[in-house]
Amino acid sequence: MTMSIIKQSLGNSFNKLHPMLQKRYDISEEKPFQATGTMRKISGGPKWLYPFFYFGVHWKLLFPEHGENIPFTIKNTARHGKNGEEQIHWQRIFHFGEKRRYFNALMSLDKKRNIIEDYLGEPPLMYSDLKFSCIDGGLRIDSYKQRLVLGRIEIPLPKVLQGLATVTERYNEEKGVYEISVIVKNPIIGQVFGYEGEFTSDEIF
Repeated sequence: MTMSIIKQSLGNSFNKLHPMLQKRYDISEEKPFQATGTMRKISGGPKWLYPFFYFGVHWKLLFPEHGENIPFTIKNTARHGKNGEEQIHWQRIFHFGEKRRYFNALMSLDKKRNIIEDYLGEPPLMYSDLKFSCIDGGLRIDSYKQRLVLGRIEIPLPKVLQGLATVTERYNEEKGVYEISVIVKNPIIGQVFGYEGEFTSDEIF
């Protein structure tokens, strides 16, 4: 069985995660992860950014809607790319009534740099370096260098145009749920997108 790229990236730190987070991120082709939950709050940035978010809807990357208590589903599936590289596909769906909004990504591992390579959107429109770390039993994800993806062309973005994400995920034993917080910030604008909430696995571990 292939070891999850997340597990490979974290190395020995993987064992410091809460046991339920270890199970959640030990993703393989034989063991996808699927969950259902509610985002207590989904927030956006300045209204003048909304046209860009409408544009992102077509790429399953960001969306203009925001609100509270939004139903949410997530599915992580391991696969192999054209060159045989190990990948994890992220399908995140936010249900705004009849509308389904996506925030999808495809991740692989750069073993030399020990960086998760994150292609956002379908087809990909953005690229970001990701660093995974364990903090007090929880998982933290930080994004760094970003590029605009235009087919086969990838254009490095200056910091003033980047939207850097900070993701924290923990397991709440009392409630028996995974808790997540995502904040995407631009150094000039401030927060441009974010959500926080909880979910439970559709599988019984």
